[in-house]
Amino acid sequence: MKTFEPACHAITQKSDPSMLLQARFASLDDQDLLQHFHHRPRIRYTPSIDAGHLKKSHIDEILEDIYTFNFERHCFPEGIRWQQNPSRDLEWLIMLHKCYFLVGLGYHYRQTGDRRYLDKWVTLTDSWIEQTEPGFIASDVTGRRIQNWVFAFYYFVHTNPMTCVSADFMRRFLHSLHQQVDYLRHHLTPERNHRTLELYSLFLAAVVFPEFEDAPEWLEFSIVALTENARQDILPDGVHCELSTFYHHVVLKNFLACRQLGLDNSIEFPPEFDQSLHRALEFSLWVHKPDGTIPSLSDGDTGNYCDLLEQGERLYGDSHFRYASTQGRQGTPPTIRSRAFSHGGYYILRSPWHQEGESFSDGHYLILDCGPLGAGNHGHLDLLNIEMAAYGRSLIVDPGRYTYDESGDINWRVRFRSTGFHNTVQVDDKNQARYDYSPRHGKYRIREPHPEAELLEMVTTAHFDYLHGVARSHEYTAVHHRKVFFTAHEYWFICDYLEDEQEHRYTLRYHLSPEANNELFIWQLPQGHYADSPNLLLVQTRTEAEFQVEPGFVSPVYGVKHPAPTLRFERQGCNGLFETLLLPYRQHSPRVIITPLQPPRKDTSSFHCRLERGGKIVHDYYFISHRGEEDVWKTDSIECQGRFCHLRLDDEGEILHAFALPGGNIRYEGKLQQVEGGGA
Repeated sequence: MKTFEPACHAITQKSDPSMLLQARFASLDDQDLLQHFHHRPRIRYTPSIDAGHLKKSHIDEILEDIYTFNFERHCFPEGIRWQQNPSRDLEWLIMLHKCYFLVGLGYHYRQTGDRRYLDKWVTLTDSWIEQTEPGFIASDVTGRRIQNWVFAFYYFVHTNPMTCVSADFMRRFLHSLHQQVDYLRHHLTPERNHRTLELYSLFLAAVVFPEFEDAPEWLEFSIVALTENARQDILPDGVHCELSTFYHHVVLKNFLACRQLGLDNSIEFPPEFDQSLHRALEFSLWVHKPDGTIPSLSDGDTGNYCDLLEQGERLYGDSHFRYASTQGRQGTPPTIRSRAFSHGGYYILRSPWHQEGESFSDGHYLILDCGPLGAGNHGHLDLLNIEMAAYGRSLIVDPGRYTYDESGDINWRVRFRSTGFHNTVQVDDKNQARYDYSPRHGKYRIREPHPEAELLEMVTTAHFDYLHGVARSHEYTAVHHRKVFFTAHEYWFICDYLEDEQEHRYTLRYHLSPEANNELFIWQLPQGHYADSPNLLLVQTRTEAEFQVEPGFVSPVYGVKHPAPTLRFERQGCNGLFETLLLPYRQHSPRVIITPLQPPRKDTSSFHCRLERGGKIVHDYYFISHRGEEDVWKTDSIECQGRFCHLRLDDEGEILHAFALPGGNIRYEGKLQQVEGGGA
């Protein structure tokens, strides 16, 4: 057992519980006060808690003093010793003190009428009060516990017309709750996601317990502070400032809960609050993959947050939110396919939101991270990382966060944050920034200067999307250029070019999903390396790159990691080039033949891709200038001038599509062609 030493601060607290209440409630005797809290129809609120915390099997284990958090199980046959941690992971003790299980006890008490749930609620609440100070561990833990105490109260008292607890217990409960809220009011986290949930807790307590003498001040303060918190933390493009897809939704959930609680109780928020929420909902709509889950970028779990989009539609009447939340069954699809969130550094390329003959989940999706690490300490060393999904599956995946614990023989926290655990290029086995142990913090920290991100270009047309991002690290001198091209809504071409005057070892990785275990087939042809996994054919056109499959992991939720294969391509030199085709397919893998078009030159490349699927054959031609300078390419029938050009022909040689970046042009059989992308 580890005893945790809390960093508690002394607070002034009234010793007589009745002095916490407004005069008209303080004058009630114990029984009248108890009856009052059982009959308050004018106060409306609903518990907000994930279904996992209500699972009956877990709650029934609580009756036996067995507690399981983050997939780690501990038993307290002699009762909880609240300040001792049986786990080496502090997150376990944090989960214990957040008290989600108290809500589960209340929920199943109302479902079954079994008094064991009630008795355990009283016993656990009393034991916490006896053993623990209000600020134990951290303010955000206090905030979450306040929410769950209030939600448990909903089931046991607020919506229960029958008196089920003693008046003495009610006094103790109110006294401790007020003490915790008062502590929180004076020890709020200065900023970001912890402050949001703490302010929600303060607002919730003020609304649900107007009987407290301090409730009016809590209410006024929390409304102003929540509005300012939303203004500061939600960037102009709607992305939360920590740039974590998971924490974005944690924050959004708290903001929406405040807004709904205010509506239900006729409490107004300033218009600025709604404006911030709407922007945050916009990012949520776009970042959700077609299967309804989010990518786990920067300390994230994956998960489905379509319920938040449903709330957003009810609040703001935005039919786009309903379309995404119902997977296209209701509402209106967005009119654009792809979207830049330039302040957050996230760029999302999608197939059309609605396509005849295809289900919503079949849609193709790719997200590129070309932005800063983000505020706080949640950023991963993943610049130019991607995640990709199609046909209801996540095919190229961000491995997630797994843990915050740094103990043990392997520091998994450090591994999951490292550059090598992401779908980008690693240079000389280094991270994109210095990441080492900090004696001051007692754990590993990412040091400044951070890597620098720059998006040089984004072009979206009717049939194509083009992105060009750059990563510059202070740990090495090589500069990484990544170009992502979404071809005819069907597949992606990714070109990674690294340049330097010094020689380096360049390693490109693509992390596959756990479903690829035992379902991955690899082979090599003179034209490239091939890897076929469920619903995805990956082709690496550069045969000079060494190719191998290495073991990896994917963590969908905290504390869980599943084995998953990682495709590794490596080459040595001053400059490095990787050209990768990511071809999703529904049932049958396409046949792909790659043919170089010209002898390789230092700064350019060109190739022909013969693509056959479903009996249909198309010919895709690519011409790429790696440094971004204009060049000229010539074949028997094609002449291109520009920085990036693409031409698609059918098997009869007829033009289907043509694309060139602004300033470029394509001639086919001597005729200048109309091209998408701004070219001539």
